Amino acid sequence: MAIAVTLLRLLLNLTALLVMPVVLAGVIGRVKSLWSGRKGPPILQLGYDLLRLAQKRPVYSTTTTPLFRLGPHVFLVTSLCAGAIAPLLGSRGIASFPFDFVWFAYVWALGRVAIMLAALDAGSSFEGMGAAREAVFAAALEPALFLVAGALSFSGGHRTLHEIAAIELRPGGQTVVWVLSIIALVIILQVETSRMPVDDPSTHLELTMVHEVMVLDHSGPDLAAVQLGTAIKLFVGSSLVATLLNPWSGSGGLLCGLSNLGLCIGVAVLLGTVESLVARFRLRAVPEYIAVALACGGVALLAAIWRAGGSK
Repeated sequence: MAIAVTLLRLLLNLTALLVMPVVLAGVIGRVKSLWSGRKGPPILQLGYDLLRLAQKRPVYSTTTTPLFRLGPHVFLVTSLCAGAIAPLLGSRGIASFPFDFVWFAYVWALGRVAIMLAALDAGSSFEGMGAAREAVFAAALEPALFLVAGALSFSGGHRTLHEIAAIELRPGGQTVVWVLSIIALVIILQVETSRMPVDDPSTHLELTMVHEVMVLDHSGPDLAAVQLGTAIKLFVGSSLVATLLNPWSGSGGLLCGLSNLGLCIGVAVLLGTVESLVARFRLRAVPEYIAVALACGGVALLAAIWRAGGSK
């Protein structure tokens, strides 16, 4: 019986990991269209685009090396590996082990580095500009993720990602940790997935491009791998926020899973609304926006340590 339950959990998590990224991308697109008075594309439009790209033959410049071809697929694999650790359904994911949030953070970073190296390998100063911007943002963003993970770990006394995300609110500083962690994770999600107001995935204006400029030379299945990897990161990040908001997180039941998926869709609606109502930040303002996530993570960690010390 236990084996059957484990296999069912793995199957549901794997299904969510493959289906929900397409759905969330479609929800964001539909919300943005509704705000502008249009009907918008189908919810599964990203799936159709991925199938179309997978059937095309990629084009490579003579200046590129195998590193350029490998980068998008490393990015996709690392996104999947991060998704295997995340509490996609509000409880234990596909895999879990002590301090797996460190694996989670560095796997995300590895995917980012792979895309940056592929952009540099193209031999274009244009793509090099995007890689430089991505490196600056990533250097400030990664500490924020570790601060949030540390705060949640201290607050709940747990050491795995799905347990620290399923925080139980209690009187004291734990509410502060919870609120600040959600704010920081939303900012991290926007930056990691190149969403507005940090970046605009639909623009081709060279003065404002960050992620999009790094993948301009990719085509066919390579471009499909980048788009799918980005969508998976969107779902994985949304699932972390949803698990924090889910009142049934950690229970592992059907209600917990459905609530988490519903909250993920709610996060997508929020992102689509922000992208419709808020203009893109100036490039020099993006580090200041990331600093808000750093400040929230730092204060949350201090509150968690203070609470842990005060309870002794």
